[in-house]
Amino acid sequence: MGFEELLHQVGGFGPFQLWNVALLALPRLLQPLHFLLPIFLAAVPAHRCALPGAPDNFSHQDEWLEAYLPRESNGTLSSCLRFTHPHPLFNTTLVGGRHSPEELEGVPPTMACPQGWEYDHSQFSSTIVTEWDLVCEQKGLNQVTSTFFFAGVLVGAVAFGYLSDRFGRRRLLLVAYVSTLVLGLASAASISYTMFAITRTLTGTALAGFTIIVMPLELEWLDVGHRTVAGVLSSTFWTGGVMLLALIGYLIRDWRWLLLAVTLPCAPGIVSLWWVPESARWLLTQGRVEEAHRYLLRCARLNGRPMGEDGLSLEALSKVAAKERVVQKPSYLDLFRTPREIWLGEVTRCSGSYRFGVNFSYYGLSLDVSGLGLNVYQTQLLFAAVELPSKLLVYLSVRHAGRRLTQAGTLLGSALALGIWILVPSKKGPWGTILAVMGKGFSEAAFTTAYLFTSELYPTVLR
Repeated sequence: MGFEELLHQVGGFGPFQLWNVALLALPRLLQPLHFLLPIFLAAVPAHRCALPGAPDNFSHQDEWLEAYLPRESNGTLSSCLRFTHPHPLFNTTLVGGRHSPEELEGVPPTMACPQGWEYDHSQFSSTIVTEWDLVCEQKGLNQVTSTFFFAGVLVGAVAFGYLSDRFGRRRLLLVAYVSTLVLGLASAASISYTMFAITRTLTGTALAGFTIIVMPLELEWLDVGHRTVAGVLSSTFWTGGVMLLALIGYLIRDWRWLLLAVTLPCAPGIVSLWWVPESARWLLTQGRVEEAHRYLLRCARLNGRPMGEDGLSLEALSKVAAKERVVQKPSYLDLFRTPREIWLGEVTRCSGSYRFGVNFSYYGLSLDVSGLGLNVYQTQLLFAAVELPSKLLVYLSVRHAGRRLTQAGTLLGSALALGIWILVPSKKGPWGTILAVMGKGFSEAAFTTAYLFTSELYPTVLR
C-alpha cells in the first residue's frame, strides 16, 4: 500500500483538509499585504523645494512659486531645483522693484533644494519618501527598496525550501511567522533608511517561508482528484489580501501604522499553528511513523472515517514508510545525480523560465498602478477584482485542458494583452485600461497555474 491508498482510507478531501486550508489562509492573506506594500509605503507625493518667506497675500502664491522655481520642459514647475536667487519677476510683481534689462536677460542659475522639500499630504500623511526625502537625486534609494525586498525573498526561498524538506513544513512555518512579526515591527520602528532597508530585506527572506511552505503543506494532505479545486480555493485568499491592501491603504495613510497593520496579524497566525498538522507524507519519508499515525487518525476522525488503532496499525504505516523513506538527506544537487533527477533538472529549468515570466508580468503591473486615469486606490481595487474571474478560468481550464496547456495559454494571453497595450497611444483611455486589466487577469491566472503545476512535478523530499 502506498501513501495515496492510505490517504484514500482516511479521506483525501473532507473537513480535515478544508480546516487545514482555512488555517493556512492567513499566510496567503499576509503575502500580498507585504509584497505589494510599496504601492502605498513608498508612494511619491507631489513635492517641491522648501522655500523661504511665503507671501502673506495668498493671491500671490503662483507668482511667488514662479519666482523661485524653474519650469521643466513639459511646462510644470521643477520638483528638484530652485533658483539660486528669486527670479526678478518675484520682486517686480510682489515688491514692485525695478531691474535693468541686463538683469532680465538670460536664465538665472539654479541649485538643488538646500532646505529640503515640501510634500503634498492630501493623499498620504507620510511615506518612506517623505520620511527620508527619497526624491530627486535620492529617488533611486526609494526604488531599490523593492529590489532589496525581493532579493531577500530569493534568499529565503532557497533557504526555506531546503530547510522545510529537512526539518518539516510546520516547524519552518513557525520560524517564518515569528521572523516576519519581529522584522516587520523593527521595520516600522526604523530610525534611518539603512535600518529600514535591512529589516525589509530580512522581512522578504522570512515571508518567502509562506510562499514555499503553504502550498506543499496543503497539497500533501489532498488526494490527486481534489488538488485543483483546493489549490484554486487557497489562491483566492491571495486575491483577498490584494483587495484588503486597497482598503487598509485607504484607511491608514501613515507608513509606520500601515506597516504595523499588515504585520501584527502574524501574532494570531503563530497561535493557529497549534492546530496546523504536519505533513504525514513528509513524516513517513523521515521514518517518524508514530507522529504520522497520530495525524492520520485525526484526519480519519474529522472526515467521518473512524478507523481505530487496529484499522490503521503502526505496522501497516511502517511498510508505507519503508517505501517513502529516504536514506540520504535531500539537497539541490539531487536534481542532477541520477537519470530520474536529470529529468527533474529539465523540469526545474523549464518551470524556472516560465515562472520568471509569470512573476515579471504580475509584479511589473501590480507595483506600477499609475497611468490608467484612476487614483491609486481605485486601480489597486480594480486589479484585485479581476483576479477572481481569473481563478475560475484556471479551474475550468485545468480540468478540461490540463495544466500544461493552461500554463501556456495564460502566459500567451498575458503577453498579447500587454504587448498590444504598449502600442496603444493613450494609456488612460478605455482601451488602455481594458488591455491593462486583461493583462493583469491573465498574469494572475498564469501565477495560480504555476503554483498548481510546479508543486506536483517534484517528489515530497524535493518539493
